[in-house]
Amino acid sequence: MPFVSVTRLRLRALRFVPGFFLHAMRANAQVRRAAGFQGGALLPDRRRTFWTMTVWDSPEDMRGYILSGSHKAAMPKLLNWCDEASLVHWDQPDARLPTWQEADQRMRQTGRTSKVRYPSPDHAAMAFEPPRPATGVPIRPAR
Repeated sequence: MPFVSVTRLRLRALRFVPGFFLHAMRANAQVRRAAGFQGGALLPDRRRTFWTMTVWDSPEDMRGYILSGSHKAAMPKLLNWCDEASLVHWDQPDARLPTWQEADQRMRQTGRTSKVRYPSPDHAAMAFEPPRPATGVPIRPAR
C-alpha cells in the first residue's frame, strides 16, 4: 500500500533562503533516485513557506531516504532556519499524488509539529494559511 509523506516548512528569515535552496536542490536530486520513491511535488508558498509531498512504496523506503545523504545533512540546519515545521504521513490504496487541499486537511487533522529552536507564535497550534496549489512543481523518479 503506497505511503504518503507531506512536510511544511517556514523559514524564519530571508537570509536562510539561499542555503535552504541549495540543500533542497540536493535533496531533490537524491529523492528522484531513492528506492521506493513513486513521485511527489514541491510547493513554494507565501511567506517563505515550502511544502513537500512524496509517495513511497513503504514507510521504510521513506525513512531510508530521510536518514541518508543530502536530506540527512539538511535536517539539523532546519532547526535554526525554520520557525514553523510540521509533517503528516498516511497510507492510501493507490499511488496517486494527493491534492494540496487534501495534504492541508490531513496536516491539520493528524499532522504533528517538528522541533524548531525559534518557534513562531503559531507553530504549536499549526495555525497557518492554506497552501496556494497553483505554484506546485512535480518531482518525478529518475528511472
